[in-house]
Amino acid sequence: MSKTLKRVLLGLGAVAVVMLLAWPKLRPSSGQQSAAPPPASGTATLRVDAYVVEPHRMRDRIFVTGTIRANEEVELRSEMAGKVMAIHFQEGRAVYRDTLLVKINDSEFQAQLRKAEYRVTLATDREARQRSLFEKGGISQEEYEATLNELNVLQADVELIKAQIDKAEIRAPFDGVIGLRQVSEGSYITTTTPIATLQDIGLVKIDFSIPERYAQRVGVGDRIYFTVEGLEGTFQGDVYAVEPRIEAATRTLLLRARSANPDGRLLPGAFAEIELVFSEIEDALSVPAIAVIPEFGGKKVFIYDGGQVMPRPVETGIRTEQEVQITEGLAPYDTVIVSGLQSLRPGLSVEPVWSE
Repeated sequence: MSKTLKRVLLGLGAVAVVMLLAWPKLRPSSGQQSAAPPPASGTATLRVDAYVVEPHRMRDRIFVTGTIRANEEVELRSEMAGKVMAIHFQEGRAVYRDTLLVKINDSEFQAQLRKAEYRVTLATDREARQRSLFEKGGISQEEYEATLNELNVLQADVELIKAQIDKAEIRAPFDGVIGLRQVSEGSYITTTTPIATLQDIGLVKIDFSIPERYAQRVGVGDRIYFTVEGLEGTFQGDVYAVEPRIEAATRTLLLRARSANPDGRLLPGAFAEIELVFSEIEDALSVPAIAVIPEFGGKKVFIYDGGQVMPRPVETGIRTEQEVQITEGLAPYDTVIVSGLQSLRPGLSVEPVWSE
């Protein structure tokens, strides 16, 4: 064998030994053999929050605060100065219209009335005699008319004194509940002395203001719901009057509502938290506001249909802070996707997580 051939065989043997030693490192590991290639992006399943659309009552509303007032309220005062002779009411009790509450000393006016009535009696007799003489031609018409005018003046004096006596009696101007009295029998009062307050709370008024941007949306008959601290439950009422101007200092519009108060639980002066309802829809379809996506020429939502994402154009109605009414484009019990909206595209497979 030639030296050249021997060199070739030795070289081939060396290469074979190197290949045998390197073979275990060149083979893929068992973990690498079992690993699958990453799935194509079109077949990935995305977890998303989903919302089932169900008909429900929806209110277009705002929340404000207000004050409860009596339906009618008056501070009782006397029209004349004098001594309090009698008090005919009990504090905190109901009274009825025209009930005598307080009697002021009117003895002087009573004496004047009796004197005036005596004069009227005399003048009446004289007028009768003068009329008889006038009919017989015994006196002139001028003399008779002077006697008649004197009688009329005296009768007017009687009416004036009776009016003064009426001022000595303080009566209830309407049905209501009288408050705590500020005077006692024997007190001397003037026309500025407060006696007590009288309030009609069978109905109550609720005064509140709204921002001027809502001025064109509110009107008589709008419903309110309100709560009062310390009282359980929600009360309701209706707007019955709107101030015809915007308050320049606060840029607000003043409204007044009315609510029944048959059990007297609502007290004037109480603070009320008010929900003013502009409109109310009994069977509205709505979705969370985040689910509605504006686009050129309209709006859309993504719905879950058969495991995939499908876009759906919609028309919207009223909007609140949390939800938007859908007037066209959705049916009851459709499933709307409310998360991951930027990653969604038609036909994408998703796994819904249901939300309330």
